[in-house]
Amino acid sequence: MQFSGEKLTLKRVFNYIFGLYLITLGVAFSIKSCLGSAPVSSIPYAINLIWLVEIGVATFIFHTMLVGIEWFLLKNDFKKKHFLQVFVGVLFGVFTSISVSLLGFIPMANSVAAGLLMTMLAVFFIALGLFFYVPANIIPLSVEGVTQAIAIVTDKPFSTVKVYLDVCIVSTALILSWGFLGQLGSVGIGTIIGALLIGTTVKYIHKIHGRLTGNHVDLKKM
Repeated sequence: MQFSGEKLTLKRVFNYIFGLYLITLGVAFSIKSCLGSAPVSSIPYAINLIWLVEIGVATFIFHTMLVGIEWFLLKNDFKKKHFLQVFVGVLFGVFTSISVSLLGFIPMANSVAAGLLMTMLAVFFIALGLFFYVPANIIPLSVEGVTQAIAIVTDKPFSTVKVYLDVCIVSTALILSWGFLGQLGSVGIGTIIGALLIGTTVKYIHKIHGRLTGNHVDLKKM
C-alpha cells in the first residue's frame, strides 16, 4: 500500500505512532512540572481562559487555523491529506490522556528544581517524538505541518524554524493572556524553556543519529 508516494510499511506506522506517543509523554511531564504548559498548548489554553471556550474546541480551532496558514504557504503544493491534520489531534488527545494516567504515580513538582527536571524531560521526549514521527511522512500534527511548510518556503532547517515558531506561539499566548486577563495564563518558565529548547534538541538528536548511523533523516518531507 502506498501513502505519500512511499510504501506504508510497519516501520513507518510504528515510528509515527511511537513518535506521537513520546510527544504526549513530554506534554504529561510538562503538566507535572507545574511550570507552564507545553508551547503547543499555550494558545488553546489562552483561548480557554479568555473566552471560556472548552479546551478541546479551542484546540480544534487553533489547529484549523494552522492548517489554513499551511495551505496559504504551500499553495499548489498543499496536499488533500493535510486537511486530516486537524483530526490527528483526536489521536493526540487520546495519547495525552494515556500518558497523564501512566505518570499518575509521579507527584506534581513541589520545588523549582523538580519542576525544571520535569521540564527538561518534557523537552527531551517531545523532541525525540518529533524525530520519530515527522519523517514517517504520514499525517503530521498541524504545528509540525506549519513548521515543515515554513521550512520549505524559507529553505531553513526544520529544527531552526521549530524554535522560531514555538517562540511565536508562546509570545502570542502571552500577549493574549496579558492583554485580556492581565496575567500570564498557562505560560510559565517551563513554556518558555520548551519554546527555546525543543527545536534545538531535535537538531542535536538529528546530528547524533547521523553520526551513529550515517543516515540523513528528512524532517521536511511531506
